[in-house]
Amino acid sequence: MKEIGIIGGGQMAEALIKGFLEKNIFSPDKILVSEPVFERRQYLQEFYHIFLTEKNIEVVKKKNLILLAVKPQVMKMVLEEIKDFINIKKHLILTIAAGLPISFYEKILPPKTKLIRIMPNTCALAHRSISALCKGSFATDEDLEIAQKIFSAIGETIIVDENLMDAVTALSGSGPAYVALFIEALIDAGIRIGLPRSIAERLIFQTVLGTIELIIKNQKTPYEIKAMVSSPGGTTISALHEFYEKGFPGIVISAVYKAFLRSKELSKTLS
Repeated sequence: MKEIGIIGGGQMAEALIKGFLEKNIFSPDKILVSEPVFERRQYLQEFYHIFLTEKNIEVVKKKNLILLAVKPQVMKMVLEEIKDFINIKKHLILTIAAGLPISFYEKILPPKTKLIRIMPNTCALAHRSISALCKGSFATDEDLEIAQKIFSAIGETIIVDENLMDAVTALSGSGPAYVALFIEALIDAGIRIGLPRSIAERLIFQTVLGTIELIIKNQKTPYEIKAMVSSPGGTTISALHEFYEKGFPGIVISAVYKAFLRSKELSKTLS
C-alpha cells in the first residue's frame, strides 16, 4: 500500500503526515486528507503539499488504506457515512480513536472489514510516540505489519491484546501529562530553593533526558539509577525518604489506576 487516505486533519494526523514525509513512507502526492475546516485544509496543503478534500467519502473511494483520525464522539457518524463505500477485499482501516473497541467498528462497517486499532500518544508530535496496536477479527499479520511500518514514522510500536488497551491508554496514552506534571513540580522546587526559572528548567530538562538515556542506552533499571545517585546519609536519600513518607509511589499507582477505570468507563459509554 503506497497511498493513504486520512479522515480528520487534526494534530495527531499532522504528526503522522510529517513522519510519513520525513521517513519517505508516503510521498506528498500519495496522501489524501479529508478535513471539514477550510483554514485547516489550506494550512495542511500549503505546508505539506498533500491533497485535501472536505468529503470523507472521496477519501474512501480513492484510497485503499484508510486512517480514521477523528474524535471518538463523531466516529459513529463518520462510519455510517463511509460504510457503503468500503470494499472488504481492498480496504484496510486503521483507527487511533481512544476508547472505542474493535467490536464498535465491526458492528457498523461491512462484515469482514479489516481493521487495526492503534493507541499512540501526544509524543507523536516529536516523533517519540509509543503506539500500541491490536488487530481486528479479519485483519491479517501482513495488515499488522503495514500498520507497524506506518506508525514507526512517529516513534516505536508494540503489539498488545485488545483487552490491554484500556491499560495502555491509562499508562502511555495519558503518560505525557504525568511526566509533564512531575517536571513542572521539579522546576517549581528549583525556584523554591532560589534558582532562576531559566536555570531550573535547563537543569531539569537535561536531567530527565539524561536519566532516560541511562535507562535505555546503558540498560540501567530505575532501581540501579537510584542506587547510583544515593549515597549513605546524603542529600538524595533524604529526598527519596520524603517521597516515600508522603506516599509518592502509591499516589502514582493510584492515579494511573483511576485513569484505567475511567478508560474502561468511557469505552462502555462511547461504544
